[in-house]
Amino acid sequence: MSKNALASTNTPALMIQGTGSNVGKSLLVAGLCRAARNRGLRVAPFKPQNMSNNAAVTADGGEIGRAQALQSLACGLPTSIHMNPVLLKPETDLGAQVVVQGHRFTTTRAADYQSLKCTLLDRVQESFSHVGKNVDLVIVEGAGSPAEINLREGDIANMGFARAAQVPVILAGDIDRGGVIAQMVGTRTILDPADEALVAGFLINKFRGDISLFDDGYRFIEEKTGWRGFGTLPWFAEAGRLPAEDAVDLGSLPSDGGFRIACPMLSRIANFDDLDPLKIEEGVSLQMIPPGSPLPGDADLVILAGSKSTRGDLAFLRSQGWDVDLYAHVRRGGHVLGICGGYQMLGRIVSDPDGEEGPAGSDPGLGLLDIETTLARDKAVRNVTGRHLPTNTQVSGYEIHLGVTTGPDCLRPPIEIGGRPDGAATTNGRIWGTYVHGLFGSDPFRKAFLGAFGLKANSVSYAVEVETTLDALAMHMESHLDVDGLLSIALSGR
Repeated sequence: MSKNALASTNTPALMIQGTGSNVGKSLLVAGLCRAARNRGLRVAPFKPQNMSNNAAVTADGGEIGRAQALQSLACGLPTSIHMNPVLLKPETDLGAQVVVQGHRFTTTRAADYQSLKCTLLDRVQESFSHVGKNVDLVIVEGAGSPAEINLREGDIANMGFARAAQVPVILAGDIDRGGVIAQMVGTRTILDPADEALVAGFLINKFRGDISLFDDGYRFIEEKTGWRGFGTLPWFAEAGRLPAEDAVDLGSLPSDGGFRIACPMLSRIANFDDLDPLKIEEGVSLQMIPPGSPLPGDADLVILAGSKSTRGDLAFLRSQGWDVDLYAHVRRGGHVLGICGGYQMLGRIVSDPDGEEGPAGSDPGLGLLDIETTLARDKAVRNVTGRHLPTNTQVSGYEIHLGVTTGPDCLRPPIEIGGRPDGAATTNGRIWGTYVHGLFGSDPFRKAFLGAFGLKANSVSYAVEVETTLDALAMHMESHLDVDGLLSIALSGR
């Protein structure tokens, strides 16, 4: 699709970019989407390029970043591969799997992606046009920062896309990190004039305390940049109740709950939002264990979450001494759950004969399940429904994985999906694994699972909790930002 073809769609849109990564762009877009929807507007989210190992399976059978799935929910729309046409899933420090319009495209090194991304703009434009059909406006999320001028050539994530689509930009800064004045003014200083011309204004995010103390700083930004300010948004404490996309957002849940769950933070941890529904359970204390810390000896359950690089994270797990901690946990009678990559790690061996996730080869697993896994190019990407056999409760979730797992413990599958067995378990059931993500989001399963440990789950529905929090986020933004002005910019083009 040419730039002229894109322009001819005349899709009303607004793009939220940031002074850096993790300034809160994803939540700002989600909240603005919900605010627009609450006003009766038909709105859709869009992110040209995302980098995350936390992915969601779309209604049309592909994968996108988890943040765009949440934003889609905020809009009241089914998810689509076009909402995030380019998804980068890091496998090593230097390389990543490239997913284009929902499907695996290639694996490339970071240096090589710089030349590859130039060829992806047409696909991005095509998806933007698709998302813009039958809606009143599109709220676009940038990635990283437009100040990364070393990445500007061939850019499709920030100003490169904004220029191609002629979308007005609002720059968001994170005051909680400090230095937001310099970030705003510095970004204005180094932007290309044609890029800067698209900036319609700025907003400040994550303020704690008395906002009036920042009045002088706010006015200084306005004076030095010439940009219109759209407000300062106080810290939104309820953000922790929404699915997190970045591993940097992970943290332990403060709780007096007597049931202790520990989850080691693997170097390529993926789809860790599997644990999010546990946030609403008062009887549960979830600890995310950072590198350098041992697994706690008083844990009742250890969960090995998904990984984008199973063999790489097996080595990482061992380098932290977590394998020793895990064996001690099992000897004490503790329970273990492995999800997707974590499930594969629990077996006797993980083989990657074709180098799908790194150098070809095989590595011994943790040996806690009598299974073995062989990684293959074909990738399972699908939404699923089924039953958790030990509790006979319905579950729903999704699969995103490479590999086939077989072995004697697979004869005791914990999950049944349309008559197909999934996962494996030991004879005593204390150690089990599954390829199904999102199990804890199924309220009946979560209730039955915790009930097996003598806990009474809350009566709150996790889906309702997320919807309620999105409404609260929209109201929070309406109270502190010039939402009328932001939507006017989107609908008018300036």
